[in-house]
Amino acid sequence: MITFHNVSKQYGGNEVLKEVSFKIAPGEFVSIVGRSGAGKSTLVKLLIGEDRPTKGRVILGPYEVNRLRPQDMPRLRRHMGIIFQDFRLLPMKTAHENIVFAMEVAGHPERDIHEVTEQVLDLVGLSDKMGNYVHELSGGEKQRVAIARAMVNRPDVIIADEPTGSLDPLATGMLPVCFGEATKLCQYLLDADKCYEATGLLGTKTNTGDAMGEVLETASEVEVSEAQLRAVLEQFTGVSQQIPS
Repeated sequence: MITFHNVSKQYGGNEVLKEVSFKIAPGEFVSIVGRSGAGKSTLVKLLIGEDRPTKGRVILGPYEVNRLRPQDMPRLRRHMGIIFQDFRLLPMKTAHENIVFAMEVAGHPERDIHEVTEQVLDLVGLSDKMGNYVHELSGGEKQRVAIARAMVNRPDVIIADEPTGSLDPLATGMLPVCFGEATKLCQYLLDADKCYEATGLLGTKTNTGDAMGEVLETASEVEVSEAQLRAVLEQFTGVSQQIPS
């Protein structure tokens, strides 16, 4: 369970978040949608412990994030897969090596690392780009490497800050299948202020904010049919697709 309880955040005299409260249950896909400056990226920073709220509580599973000491943050983040707006890939490594490094740091046995890395890169449509260095990849390809890296250690939660920002509509349509098949993820947060169409594909619950950092509305589940996903994937890959249940 992820819980924000009366969370406010100020930078100087600027109130970015104002008494924000919501809960995310295990298994939910959630989209945080709002205009630029509504506080969506700030929510992500508070959840991953990159910043602390001015007041209120941020809870992820057994952890009260706002009370954790800096030395305890790595333990929290082992439960997360994080997709950043700026990718944060290692520039001197290939796409394959970026994923391998994430698995090595997590302590996976050598015999598993290369096989799983190839599987997850194939899942995001980059099996032909494994040997490419970061500067040889397009913006959308870098984003897909970042998505693969976030998924590869099968985290409890994937937290994404505008994950579709550099993807075309067809690549965006692949994401629900990628996430579901690769990790059977428990929670997924989408910061999608520039990509409202993606929300219909990626979010089963949508929290909508305004420029003052308040949650205005929580929408009900958005249904996406198997046929819709299959059509998107077939258009993207050129081959018939079996959508995982």
